[in-house]
Amino acid sequence: MPGMDRRTLLALLPAALLSPGAAGPAWAQSPALTERDRADIARAEAWLGALRTLKARFLQIAQNGAAAEGTAWIQRPGRMRFEYDPPEPLLLVASYGQFFYFDRQLKQATTLPLSSTPLGILLRDEVRLAGDVTVSRVERSGGLLRITLFRTGQAAEGRLTLVFNESPVELRQWAVVDAQGHETRVTLYQPEYGGRFPAILFDFNDPRFRDELGIPQ
Repeated sequence: MPGMDRRTLLALLPAALLSPGAAGPAWAQSPALTERDRADIARAEAWLGALRTLKARFLQIAQNGAAAEGTAWIQRPGRMRFEYDPPEPLLLVASYGQFFYFDRQLKQATTLPLSSTPLGILLRDEVRLAGDVTVSRVERSGGLLRITLFRTGQAAEGRLTLVFNESPVELRQWAVVDAQGHETRVTLYQPEYGGRFPAILFDFNDPRFRDELGIPQ
């Protein structure tokens, strides 16, 4: 099976989809959307807004078929952790308004604003599917509801599709298509809701990271 390259893994974080400071109404919706579409968007919005904590396994599949698995923790608002199973050396942590990307193999750490990532939508205090992003399509098939969006006025930069169970509504997957047309899918399974997580899960100032990066304490 082909390896998962770093660029593909970073497709989780394409800044082009949610550029901070973009002008426009808070998730502008396409005029082609029907009343049913808008009702389904509202149901998805309500589910995301009510979510407080989630722990799940995830499977990430890239355009070339490369796959990686791991465990995800989400604590709304503002906190998330994606820890990849070995041999993938990657860790992604969101907290304090920042997204921290750590490659244990390369001993490299990168930090960027959470607001510049598409997953920042899921961690907002108030989830409103309207404004700096356009909802371009709502599809229903096989019991799934798919909501596709892109940065308003910048459809060529890429798009994000959120995939929910249709009834009852529950987030199952998201797919990112970048400007080159490469798709990365992340599927959640074995979800657990309502748990309590130790604060250190979302602390990228954990001394262990500093040790691995060779930063003095």
